[in-house]
Amino acid sequence: MNRHSIPIVRTDAPVPTAVDYRNQKEPFTRPQPVRPPAGAPNVLLVMLDDVGFGAPSAFGGPCRTPTAERLAADGVKYTRFHTTALCSPTRAATLTGRNHHSVGFGVIAEQATAAPGYNGTRPESAATVARILQGNGYATGAFGKMHQTPTWEISEAGPFDRWPTREGFDRFYGFLGAESDQFAPVLYRDFTVVDPPCRPEEGYHMSEDLVDRAVEWIESVGTMDPDKPWFCYLPFGACHAPLQVPDSYLDKYRGEFDHGWDRQREITLERQKQLGVVPPETELAPWAPDLPHWDELDDDQKKVSARLMELYAAFLEHTDDQVGRLVDRLQELGALDNTLVLYMLGDNGASAEGGMEGSFNYLAGLNGYKQTTAEVLDRFDELGTPTSYPHYPASWAMALDTPYQWTKQAASHYGGTRNGLIAHWPKGITDAGNLRHQWHHCVDITPTILEAVGVPAPDSVDGVPQKPMEGVAMNYTFTDADAADRHTTQYFEIYGNRGIYDHGWTAVTLHRAPWLMATFGLKLPTFDEDRWELYDTSVDWSQARDLAAEYPEKLEELKQKFLVEAARYQVLPLDDRTVTRNAAPKDRPPHPLRGRTGITLYPHMNGLPEKAAPPFFNRSYAITASLETGGKPCEGVLASVGGRFGGLALYVAESRPVFCYNFSGGGLTFVRPDVELTADTREVRLEFDYDGGGIGLGGTARLSVDGVEVGSARIEQTTRAIFSMNEQLDIGVNRGSPVCDDIAGRFAFTGRLHHIRVDLPGDDRPETADERRRVALATH
Repeated sequence: MNRHSIPIVRTDAPVPTAVDYRNQKEPFTRPQPVRPPAGAPNVLLVMLDDVGFGAPSAFGGPCRTPTAERLAADGVKYTRFHTTALCSPTRAATLTGRNHHSVGFGVIAEQATAAPGYNGTRPESAATVARILQGNGYATGAFGKMHQTPTWEISEAGPFDRWPTREGFDRFYGFLGAESDQFAPVLYRDFTVVDPPCRPEEGYHMSEDLVDRAVEWIESVGTMDPDKPWFCYLPFGACHAPLQVPDSYLDKYRGEFDHGWDRQREITLERQKQLGVVPPETELAPWAPDLPHWDELDDDQKKVSARLMELYAAFLEHTDDQVGRLVDRLQELGALDNTLVLYMLGDNGASAEGGMEGSFNYLAGLNGYKQTTAEVLDRFDELGTPTSYPHYPASWAMALDTPYQWTKQAASHYGGTRNGLIAHWPKGITDAGNLRHQWHHCVDITPTILEAVGVPAPDSVDGVPQKPMEGVAMNYTFTDADAADRHTTQYFEIYGNRGIYDHGWTAVTLHRAPWLMATFGLKLPTFDEDRWELYDTSVDWSQARDLAAEYPEKLEELKQKFLVEAARYQVLPLDDRTVTRNAAPKDRPPHPLRGRTGITLYPHMNGLPEKAAPPFFNRSYAITASLETGGKPCEGVLASVGGRFGGLALYVAESRPVFCYNFSGGGLTFVRPDVELTADTREVRLEFDYDGGGIGLGGTARLSVDGVEVGSARIEQTTRAIFSMNEQLDIGVNRGSPVCDDIAGRFAFTGRLHHIRVDLPGDDRPETADERRRVALATH
């Protein structure tokens, strides 16, 4: 059997045939399905989101993770494992075994440009580990956050080549974007949007749902084909913002963080030394400039900051408990002993994207609207519940990345890239309960899985020659704690933050602070102006002592090596843009409305994610519903985009047309005329006339029925750039969270909705070049 080419073609010797079946001497054999090598293990790959090295208790952190500790006690725990510092890039590298720029994911999917290393499009020459295992006879399923499907391909027209079920997964249940409301997610099963099995008030939480679906799938595969191993990929949306937890977890950490982030760093480092996950001589790395220390906060700021950290800790514990439910079920099924469990405690460092004070509605911050502590205090008791979308202050991210410098997005320093990893496999790991200090990276996960299964990295997949794997299998460490490192050189780069590791040395430069992601008009230094630092991590585990001045020749050697690696893996040209990255026409990704001024949408469609939907920001627009009431009372959504924390909705309540504009969760404006739809009604139309002259300005909303204006309202301020990260434009029904309480639940239209027409008349964009640029970055 040639496993170097997928699909595997079986070549059975021909059987001589008789003319009459009665005379057939040699028996025929049925075509047999491809099977993995005998004894190949099941594989469970768990990935948590936005969990820093110093967050979980398994690595000395304050957040209780009993499942991680349990798996480490019977497996091995890696203390020098690394990610890319950002979510889409880490996922792409993990699933392909190639560096993130090599597969087009030098940045998150939503910020794709035309540059090869940043186009957000995995090449067919880099098949996923799921496709390789599928081709070798595995059942494959993914449950959770993918964040690798190009946003412009998430529509009825596809193409579907880079959806999970075309990338090697037999089954998919989860979401495709960067983050999701944990209580009201927009979920896909394979290619179709599906409703969560119950509502938040009935006890729904997405992390629990994902594990339920994974367990059901594993049980089904094992029942129907007990000899068929499976690969289960379980990438949680937790613990990415929003920090939303079930009621039973809300008070688990009350008062445990009142001492603040500076003291927490000291406590965590001491625990890490006790556990041996850092050496006894490890120092706390320097504090990030501009971030406040705990004693600089007033009492209100401390109260809010401590509460937000309590929620994060509860969120992580709850997620770890869900992993525990799955592990318990595997043990009950007798499958755990021959299941390779790889538990990645984070896809990057802890997130500093909550800003200096944290927020009640983190999405408002992504639009550049600063939320104050006073605003959070006004709704303090709602934090963590379905009516909140919170994130903690950036200083907590520093504490959660203890003992390292910086945070998520900082690919330069270990605070952004070092994450905990646990491997558990009773049949394959003989030195259970011990630490592993070999240096590894997420590109090593796919080679590790393939070596454990006993199949090669294929030379060809579906007729396409494959790029060589760029990762190094970690299996040599499973039975030898003292084995010499095999992954000895690795570059890093995100948003111009860059570095290189080479045989213990690291040369790094922080180009942009992570909390400046959504800052408009920010003046950054040129890349030539960046100051490089040098660390010998063989003796300075936490990159605390900069040796650049002492060893300038070594620094120059590593800087040149970075350029060599950058050229080799499509990192160049360096690009430090964040929200402005694809604002220029030459960089904009494809869009279903490119070159069009309108679109007609039908209620049978799945819905459109914002990046594929008509742009409702900084411009005029019209939404027209063609409908019939049937001469009966009716209600329901006609069109809705966004959700509880920002969006707009045109709907019918008690047979009356209504328009609601939700300004980034900061205020609702209604047009609610006292006019009932009749049996003769054929059209409801909303026209929004934008003031123009800038971004995020106001305008007037006018509602009409069959061409007659029935109501209007002034909207003083509009959302600049984005309503949500995973909600979508829905027709005839509400999915995800509601724009306003009127349309909670599905709230499907009970009359007959023929279609919705969205028109984008004219161009209200400002005349100055600077304003055109600012609007472009907000709407593309």
